[in-house]
Amino acid sequence: MLALAFAIAGCSTWTKDESPLYIGVAAPKQYQMRVVHLQLEKPGERSWWYPVGSVSCCWIGEFGPRRVGGGEMSPFPSLIALHWFSFAEQKFYFSLIRVPEGLQDQMRKPAAHSYPDGTTGMRPRSSLVLGLAPGGQVVMWMMSQRSNAVEVMRVSATEVEGDPADFASATASYLEEHGDYLEEHGLQLDKW
Repeated sequence: MLALAFAIAGCSTWTKDESPLYIGVAAPKQYQMRVVHLQLEKPGERSWWYPVGSVSCCWIGEFGPRRVGGGEMSPFPSLIALHWFSFAEQKFYFSLIRVPEGLQDQMRKPAAHSYPDGTTGMRPRSSLVLGLAPGGQVVMWMMSQRSNAVEVMRVSATEVEGDPADFASATASYLEEHGDYLEEHGLQLDKW
């Protein structure tokens, strides 16, 4: 009987440790970004990338932060490389992020979570969201939903070479939709 209890306890611990963790990208609504490359690496184990594409939602607010694109982090990475284009600025940025030690354990700790039926419970913060803001600011959150998002860190990206003409058509669409907002509010580099 005791052996069966240990076997069950061992399985439940294993299941908890194996629950998937995810990564994605967000951007402020009026400041669309095009993620050129999102690369994750666990040195000595695996290096992989996820297609993300254009991101125009969601930062802090009614729907944010919320991850777009990305995928599962398996194994949990030590390094994250991001290369993106900012439509509002017509600039390319790059950031190599060293994931804080212990972050995986922090994400697995249960946090208060509200369900659509009005009930509440505890769930791990299984999503890592990388927010890209004008000026090359990157904000990292861990969360299971926007109401329990916790800011993990902020880093500044480096402006890198690139040809904005590569995104001329997408820029024209972006300016058609958000050009008036940019004229009125500018880049608001200190808002993030």
